[in-house]
Amino acid sequence: MMDVLQGIGYGIVGLAILVVVGLVVISKLGNAVGGDANTTATYLATQLGSSGLSGWVPAIIAVAIGALFLSYFMGKRR
Repeated sequence: MMDVLQGIGYGIVGLAILVVVGLVVISKLGNAVGGDANTTATYLATQLGSSGLSGWVPAIIAVAIGALFLSYFMGKRR
């Protein structure tokens, strides 16, 4: 069970790193190009940030850990 939790932890850390790198690249690119690209970059950063993709991470963690505990206790019953 700990191996699965460790895998989930690595996945979450990987997702966080990808989101941060994506935010930095998009914001730098938007600032370099300017104008409409900056507006688009700000919108994409919002979609990657806490109101978008990253906002789902706590829900995914809760569902994954809940499924692990349910499968553990169902396996003990048999």
